[in-house]
Amino acid sequence: MEIIEILKAIILGIVEGVTEWLPISSTGHMILVDEILQLNMSEGFKEMFFVVIQLGAIMAVVLIYWQKIFPFSFKKKEFVEKDTLLLWVKIVIACVPAAIVGLLFEDKMDELFYNYQTVAITLIVYGILFIVIENWNKGRRYKIKNLSDITYKTALIIGLFQVLALIPGTSRSGVTILGAILIGTSRTVAAEFTFFLAIPIMLGASLLKILKFGLIFTSAELMIFITGMIVAFVVSILAIKFLVGYIKKHDFKFFGWYRIILGIIVVLYFSFI
Repeated sequence: MEIIEILKAIILGIVEGVTEWLPISSTGHMILVDEILQLNMSEGFKEMFFVVIQLGAIMAVVLIYWQKIFPFSFKKKEFVEKDTLLLWVKIVIACVPAAIVGLLFEDKMDELFYNYQTVAITLIVYGILFIVIENWNKGRRYKIKNLSDITYKTALIIGLFQVLALIPGTSRSGVTILGAILIGTSRTVAAEFTFFLAIPIMLGASLLKILKFGLIFTSAELMIFITGMIVAFVVSILAIKFLVGYIKKHDFKFFGWYRIILGIIVVLYFSFI
């Protein structure tokens, strides 16, 4: 039985690693996959697992972008990298709105919106928005072409868009990338800044879920937990590198169509089971 559950954790880790960074909603995919696989664990553990598995995904960002996000240098005379430190200030500013709303209303929002109807609607709506915004954005000149071009005001605006991601099915990466593009950020910078925002947001959410669940795990739970994290870490590295390479030559309309199709599949699946 444990081997079967570990195989399920591997599949869920793959789904998390791919969908956390591509703008296609990890929640929408997790709901579908969990419905099919059904992890044979307590509801409390499953709720914690689906959030904390993101720690593996976070570590992928840290590994890939270490030189851009680590603010200290042991080789240069100036110990603190000023530009990197300022980037972190902007990241923190961008995370404040979602952190406040999440702490105050996350449980209520999950109660109201964590259902297949909401996920299907948000998948389809944001899929349409991706297509519409990319068509509008075609040929437009970007004002923000480098991370250093992001101002504190820009960071706050992107952070306000991130609040929308508290509604399941929205996609945190998707909505922040959309918001950043709307205010004149290039796709590459929008994607990178979105990756960086994930570090404090997902780390904080994971820590809260662990504390809520408790620090005592059975050996089976610990094995499933570690397996999911490791798989999510490895797959996230591949997904992030794929997305960065993809957006240098393509827009996000493909992901828009994918979201629309997935939203329709979610509606049809749950309507006929």
